[in-house]
Amino acid sequence: MNVIARSFDVARPSAESEGLRGLDATNFILAAMLAGFGPFVAVFLGSLDWSQRDIGLVLSIGFVAALVAQLPGGELLDIVRSKRLLIALGAIMLAVAALIVALWPTFAPVAIALVLQGVTGAIASTAIAAISLGLVGHAALAERLGRNQSFRSAGSLAAAALFGVLGYAFTDRAIFFATAVVAIPMLLALAHIPAGAIDFGRSVGAPDWPAPSKPARATRRSLSKHRQLLVFAACLFLFQMADAAILPLVGGTLAHREGSRSVPIMSALVVTPQILVVLLAPWTGRYAQRHGRRTLLLLGFAALPLRALLFGLSPDPILLIAAQLLDGLSGTALGVLTPLIIADLTMGTGRYNLAQGLVGTISALGAAVSTAVSGYLASRFGTGIAFLEILATAAAGTVALWLLMPETKPPRHR
Repeated sequence: MNVIARSFDVARPSAESEGLRGLDATNFILAAMLAGFGPFVAVFLGSLDWSQRDIGLVLSIGFVAALVAQLPGGELLDIVRSKRLLIALGAIMLAVAALIVALWPTFAPVAIALVLQGVTGAIASTAIAAISLGLVGHAALAERLGRNQSFRSAGSLAAAALFGVLGYAFTDRAIFFATAVVAIPMLLALAHIPAGAIDFGRSVGAPDWPAPSKPARATRRSLSKHRQLLVFAACLFLFQMADAAILPLVGGTLAHREGSRSVPIMSALVVTPQILVVLLAPWTGRYAQRHGRRTLLLLGFAALPLRALLFGLSPDPILLIAAQLLDGLSGTALGVLTPLIIADLTMGTGRYNLAQGLVGTISALGAAVSTAVSGYLASRFGTGIAFLEILATAAAGTVALWLLMPETKPPRHR
């Protein structure tokens, strides 16, 4: 542990561009590692004759771990200086988790593995936003976050293709061995981000301060009374409450309507928006940096009710895939703007990462409620009523954002 800590805490002379290239690679590889879990775990466990109940339960355990980890993870990131060290430890945890799934695919070990994966996934994305802020500062954060999002989506796409080939050519177990091996280039990418280039005060949203001193921090209680932060979190709750249920509902109906075609159709529904995110995220960051956040955020929210309407109107696969382009718009806007708006709202508080954890927790609760509510409505009243509820929730979130959420770009940056 001490060796790892020394490796990730000692600054090396390096140009700023090297740190940014290292951050690009870190985003790409971390997304690839996380892509090794999720649907691939469900497919692997299903091939071992696990019941759907046990698969659902073990995946839920991982989701709960991620949910619980967000607030303490944010608090930890506001305290710990070496955020690279935390990501490095997370990469090692992901590698261990992948090996556990591959070698001991019984309930208790897999549950432990998914807890490790959930905790790492929850904290790592927050840590990368903090490192980005520490590297480039608030004025250049929007463009940096757009680049982060583009590399993350590219990493997910590349991993999905690679893991699909490995699973087809060898076995599903090979996917998890490959995920573990990817931890090595992940650590190398982190090593190319010079520790001395990450300003600790900036990385936690503190005012400018001399390096030897301790940054001032707002109280935790002040975050719970921050009106705009809570409004933003509530809007994201409504967004996730609508968004998270759409693909599960579609997946259930596709299996009945399309038979063997359902798997490639669902793959297209997952991949299509990611391609759009890769292309649009850098532009989104530049636009937000120059012109502000509100217009793009409203567009991202407004795309969701339109997408829900199209999904509810027609089961035609071509229309569904076309409608998924709207998910790319929403994913780009929220992926880039959520950490950026939180940075706007918490500037000078020293609580940037705790605020990310707070908003992430509320947003994740919306996703958890979503699948439960839509599943109940679909089973009791049919998928048409479930999509109507999704449409109403998405519209409510958009209207609330329009009425209650102002532009957050700091005046001196406009």
